[in-house]
Parts: sequence; structure tokens; C-alpha cells
Amino acid sequence: MAVADQVFGYFMPVVNLMGPGAVKEVGEQAKGLGAKKALIVTDEGMTKMGVADQVKDIIEASGLKVVIFSGAQPNPTDLNVADGLKVFTKQKCDLIVSLGGGSSHDCAKGIGLVASNGGNIRDFEGVNKSTKPMTPLIAINTTAGTASEMTRFCIITNSETHVKMAIVDWRATPTVSINDPVLMMGMPAGLTAATGMDALTHSVEAYMSTIATPITDAAALMSMKLIGENLRQAVANGQNFEARNNMAYAQFLGGMAFNNASLGYVHGMAHQLGGFYDLPHGVCNAILLPHVLKYNLNSNPKRLSDIAVALGENIHGLSVRDAAEKGVHAIIQLSQDVGIPTGLTELGVNEKDFELMAENAMKDACSGTNPRTAKLEDVIQIFKDAM
Repeated sequence: MAVADQVFGYFMPVVNLMGPGAVKEVGEQAKGLGAKKALIVTDEGMTKMGVADQVKDIIEASGLKVVIFSGAQPNPTDLNVADGLKVFTKQKCDLIVSLGGGSSHDCAKGIGLVASNGGNIRDFEGVNKSTKPMTPLIAINTTAGTASEMTRFCIITNSETHVKMAIVDWRATPTVSINDPVLMMGMPAGLTAATGMDALTHSVEAYMSTIATPITDAAALMSMKLIGENLRQAVANGQNFEARNNMAYAQFLGGMAFNNASLGYVHGMAHQLGGFYDLPHGVCNAILLPHVLKYNLNSNPKRLSDIAVALGENIHGLSVRDAAEKGVHAIIQLSQDVGIPTGLTELGVNEKDFELMAENAMKDACSGTNPRTAKLEDVIQIFKDAM
């Protein structure tokens, strides 16, 4: 029997450090890469809390010089990348250390790509547009989360069009990822909920993806299980170390899944909301996820029933379709339990933007692996349903 070629890749950082105290290894990792001067890319919050200085001290203790750039906005823009690149170049740095959540990591990836390849970060929108290795990057994660510390995805907002550019490039994968749950203990409940639902969306969309494999499935299902068992507790009590540690693993597993199986319409649409309205990505994902899953339900109800089981639902005696619908309702219940807004209206979204956002969402690199192909009016309707 003739078999058509269909090759699947698997991407992740070379070194991944996890567990309490992992951040203390950043200095030795930087030294091991042969670096002389590091640029820490972070946000104002990490700087004000003193975390950036703590990381700076650890790296300096290993003999490197360090400069801090705290200009990563919550939805990083091409202007943030350009500003960071100026500091990187002027200070003659040879290593980047990102500190924070997805915003810091994505901004750092943008700086690293342009530093080594030249041009403008806008040149790299799409899949594998770079031609040279990115500047070495150590990504220290403080949320659970975007998993950007270990993925090849880089999301940067075009400041002129307000469109979030999806840059998917294996060269944008960090060299080293660090997940220390101790750094996550101080996350406020709202951020914990939003980033946790982001992680769930990664796992669910990767599991429903048209290019899912047994490897990504295993990561996605375990990620969902851990989130179902731990997100509520992490939101209720940020000092619950077991919940924080399990969420760190959950978001990393979600990253392993979507970094290789990609995503779907939830992310393609959420990127537009973030670009147009500067809204928190995790919240947008959480609101859109059940509506996209209802649209996708007929494409693979068995997979949605698996999601129900992973989230702790009892589907014994149910038809596959009823079990699939239970999976959708489990996600809605989890969102409600952790305090996610019920619709886009609460976030100030305006229906006049739906057509343009829908057009852009269909062009987004993340939308190509959605299990059901939508028409423009379908995506517009999903936006309407999510209001």
C-alpha cells in the first residue's frame, strides 16, 4: 500500500530546568553559553518588585555583566522590540535573559531574531522566516502560563495596524527554559486564572489540532488533567505550593503540545482582540474557547469527550456527543469558578470590528490547524456568540 509522506516535527529548548530553586541556575547556564554580557528583558512589574535585580545579582555572581530592559508591555509591540534592540546593540550584549510571562519572552525573542538576522520584526511574521540562529536566550518563566519560555511562537503587535503578528519559527525557540514555582507564588488571583486558562486553551487546541500526534496528545491530556485538579486551588490560595508546582508542569506540558501540534481559531481570534483592544490574552482565550469548541464539535466529538475525562468528568453511559458537550460545559464551569468574565461585552469589544478581526483571524498562522474550516461569516458569528 502506498503511503503519502507526512512528516511531523518536534521542537523544544535544549535545556529545561524545573522545580524550586531552578532560577538559581541562571548564572551557570549563562556562563556555560560563553556569554560576557546579558540583557535582561522584562516588564515594569518585575523590576518594581525587585525580581529583575535578584536575577541580575545571580548572573553577575557568575562573572557576567548585566543590563536590564524593562520595556516589555503586556501585549508587546514592534516598538518594544526596537527599543530593546537599541539597548542590546548599544551595550554590546551577547546573551538575552527574558524574565516574566509571555510578554517578556516574546519581546526577547523579537529582539534576538532581529539582532542576529537584521531587518524589522515585522519581516518575520509567518512560519520560519528567519535565516540565522537567534541570539542565545535563557527564558525564566514567572507565570503558568503562556509556555512562551519553551516554544517557537512569538506574538508581537504591529503598532500601525494593531494586528498581532504570529511569528512561528524554530529558531525562535529559547536555548534554556527555567520554571521555578517559587517565582509564581506572588501572582495575583486574576493573573493566575487568566494564564491558567491560557494554558488550558493550548492543551485543548493542540489536542483538537489537525496535526496532533501521539506525543502531543500525551502532553495535552496530562496538562488538562493537572489544570483541572490544580487551577482552582492556585487561584484560591496563591501560597499553595503544590498547586503552583503542578500548574508550572501543566503549562509546560501544554507548551510541548501546542509547540508541535499548533493551535486553532481560539488563538487566531484572541490575537485580534489583543491587538485591537490591548486585552489580556488568557482572558480572551477563556471566553472564546467554549464557543469555538461548540463550532468544532462535529469535527471530532470523540476528542472532546476525551477532554471531558481529562477534566475529571464522569461520562459513563453517555453517547459520544453528550460526553463531548460535557467537555465544553466543564471548561465553562472552570472559567466561572476562577472568575473569568462571561463575555466580550464586559471587555468593551465592539461589533463594528468583527468583520476585520475575523478576516485577520483567518489569516493568522495559528488558525491553519483548526479541525473545522470556517467561512468568514462563521468566525464573525463566533465573535457574536462570545459577546
